[in-house]
Amino acid sequence: MNILDFIQTDWLYGLAGGLVIGLSAAIYLLVNGRVMGASGILGGLVDGSGYVTAMERLSFIGGLVFVPALFAVFVGAPETHLTGNWIVLIAAGLLVGVGTRIANGCTSGHGVCGISRFSLRGMVATVFYIGAGGVTVMLFKHILGVI
Repeated sequence: MNILDFIQTDWLYGLAGGLVIGLSAAIYLLVNGRVMGASGILGGLVDGSGYVTAMERLSFIGGLVFVPALFAVFVGAPETHLTGNWIVLIAAGLLVGVGTRIANGCTSGHGVCGISRFSLRGMVATVFYIGAGGVTVMLFKHILGVI
């Protein structure tokens, strides 16, 4: 195994991504005094409540979209097992959106920032996110065979 094979393994991408997300969350909290919850940042743009900080929010959302795209262009994208079924993708996106509204946050807000601040609400929400994800995979992949 040469060094390039070692560097391009999936676990290293996951480790690097996790470190970048954690560091970003810490910097965002230190600089802005607010939790880095992607759904709240995007929600403030959609409902107009974040008009005052719109450029900051647009920069954040732009980074979420364009940095991985640039990474894929220059480094290459890791293999994924994403379904090609558009109905499943659209339904999944809508369910995630509804879930983040019901839970008052997403995995970045509750999972990354909530747990790191020892927030009971964040910990409970994260347990339910992980559990719901496991049940969803079991149902849609192993029982229904849709994905």
